[in-house]
Amino acid sequence: KRMFSRDFTIGMIFLSQTTLGILGNFSLLYHYLFLYLTGYRLRPTDLILRHMTVANTLVILSKGIPQTTVAFGWKGFLNDFGCKLVLYVQRVGRGVFIGTTCLLSVFQAISISPRNARWAELKVKADKFIGPSNILSWILHMLVNIVVPFCVAGNWNNKTITKIKDFGYCSSVVRDTTTRLPHSMLFSFLDVVYLRLMSSAGGFMVFILYRHKKRVQHIHRNNLSPSSSPESRATQTILVLFSTFVSFYSLSSIFYACVTLFNTPSWWLINISPLFVACFPTVSPFVLLSSDSSVSRLCCVCTGKK
Repeated sequence: KRMFSRDFTIGMIFLSQTTLGILGNFSLLYHYLFLYLTGYRLRPTDLILRHMTVANTLVILSKGIPQTTVAFGWKGFLNDFGCKLVLYVQRVGRGVFIGTTCLLSVFQAISISPRNARWAELKVKADKFIGPSNILSWILHMLVNIVVPFCVAGNWNNKTITKIKDFGYCSSVVRDTTTRLPHSMLFSFLDVVYLRLMSSAGGFMVFILYRHKKRVQHIHRNNLSPSSSPESRATQTILVLFSTFVSFYSLSSIFYACVTLFNTPSWWLINISPLFVACFPTVSPFVLLSSDSSVSRLCCVCTGKK
C-alpha cells in the first residue's frame, strides 16, 4: 500500500505538471497565432518565443507523459525505437529551450543598449540574425544529441543486458566513469556557454535599468517613469524568466548529474529529476502571458489599434 501510495502521488504530480505545461504553452502559441491572423506586426522577440514555446512543449510531452504512465503502473509500453525517439526529443527540446532563452536575453540586452552609432549598427544586425540563430539552435542540438539513441534501449531489451540503469519506461547501459565523464562534459559544455552569455546579458540589463532609473529620478512626470517604458517592462519580464531559468536549471543539473554518475540511482532521485527539468518549460509561458506587454498588445488588437 505504501508503494502504491507513493507511485500514485508522484503520478498525480507529473500529470498536473504536464497538463499545466501543455495548457500554458498552447495558450501562448494561440496568442501568437491570434496576433498574426489579426494582422498585428510581431516583434523580433516573438519569433524567439515561438521557438521556445515549441521546444518547451516537446520537453513537457516527452518527459511528462512517459513518467506519468510509469508512475501509474504502465511499464514497458515503449519499444526500443520509441524509447530512443522519446529520449532524443527530450534532449533536443531541452537544448533548444536553453538556447532560445539565451538568445532572448542577449537580444533584449542589445535592444536596450545605448543609442549611439556602434550599438545602432549592432541592433540592425541582431534583428537580421534572429531567424537563422533559431534554426541553427535546432540543427546544433539535433547533431550534438545524435549519440543519445545509441545509449538507451526499451525495457523489453533489458533481459539481454546485465548492467543497466532503469528509468521505468527506458533503460541505459551502465558504463564506467571514464566513459561517462567525457559524455557528461560534452553535454554540459553548451549549457555552460549559454549560462555565461545569459549571465552577462542579465547583468548588462540590470545595469542599464539601474542607470535609467537614476537618470529619471528627478523627473516627476509619470509617463517618463521607468515602469511606463515598454522596453523596461519587456526587460524586467526577461530578467524574471532568466532568474526562474537559473533556479530550476541549477536544481535539475544537480539531480541529472547524480542520476548520470550513480550506477543505481534511487527511486526518489529518478522521479524528482524530471520534475525539475520540466519546471521551467511549464512556468515560462505563464510568466510571458502575465507580462504587461503581452496583455497590452492583445488589448490593442481587440480595440483595432496596431
